[in-house]
Amino acid sequence: MENKFHNKTGIVILAAGSSSRLGRPKQLLQYNQSTLLKNTISEALKVPDSFVIAVTGSNSKIIEKELLSFDVTTCFNEDWETGMASSIVKGLNELLHLNPNCEQCIFAVCDQPFVSSFIFENLINEYHKTGKGITASAYSETVGTPVLFHKKYFKELQDLKGQEGAKKLIKKYFEDTASIPFEKGSIDIDTEEDYNKLIF
Repeated sequence: MENKFHNKTGIVILAAGSSSRLGRPKQLLQYNQSTLLKNTISEALKVPDSFVIAVTGSNSKIIEKELLSFDVTTCFNEDWETGMASSIVKGLNELLHLNPNCEQCIFAVCDQPFVSSFIFENLINEYHKTGKGITASAYSETVGTPVLFHKKYFKELQDLKGQEGAKKLIKKYFEDTASIPFEKGSIDIDTEEDYNKLIF
């Protein structure tokens, strides 16, 4: 029987952090008649030929309960307190468990409120067009998430430690990195002030 995830792009949503600067789970902040996390997942689920994995950590029980109605795989990162790298590793391992032959994977965070299926699809299209191993989102004179990696980088992603994230590989392999514009990608929610700016 063919694996139902075969030939699909994996989209891993990193949602394990404790939102320490905010003081409450940012994943569950109300946004767009939904929440920040559900908004990100809803957009990811619109992408053709993809499957979605959400990595939880802090407040995992209430967050996973929120996602019961979604066609999304959740996985709990018990090492979430060690930093972003552990969630990338956890999500990627789950992805390869579901589809060992996966060719490419997008990593996204849950606190970029303006992320959309259009951004995800642009990453995939640019990846196919350029043949580059990494395709990142460009904003505020930098590149970052959401970011797509070809499977040739999976091993190095699995070797990330502590606070290291996708940025480490983007910098290391910049000549193999393409980018797409995501002007509002610089808007993320870390503090109550950030959230107030978003909703008022």
